[in-house]
Amino acid sequence: MFSCNVCTKRFVRISHLKIHMRTHTGEKPYCCEQCGSSYAQSGDLTKHMRRHTGEKPFACSDCDRRFNNSGDLSKHRRSHTGHRPYSCPRCNPVFLSGLPLKF
Repeated sequence: MFSCNVCTKRFVRISHLKIHMRTHTGEKPYCCEQCGSSYAQSGDLTKHMRRHTGEKPFACSDCDRRFNNSGDLSKHRRSHTGHRPYSCPRCNPVFLSGLPLKF
């Protein structure tokens, strides 16, 4: 196991520790050539680039909607299933996403 010397999180792979260390150093070596946004992980830059290209590789199997990231597809799929995993601890209504719960 590899431990972070800043926050003591532990990782099985040293490569994961190196990526994690960027949260402490602020290093973002992956930069978008179109707009200058930078990211700590290459996968995050890949996801970002879809905004520029319009690529939407994640398709809903229940309708014609497509999404540029898997998280948005997962949220959308809840509109078909009715699954509402987020509830308010104060007044108890349930939501498709956690955004309405931020106060």
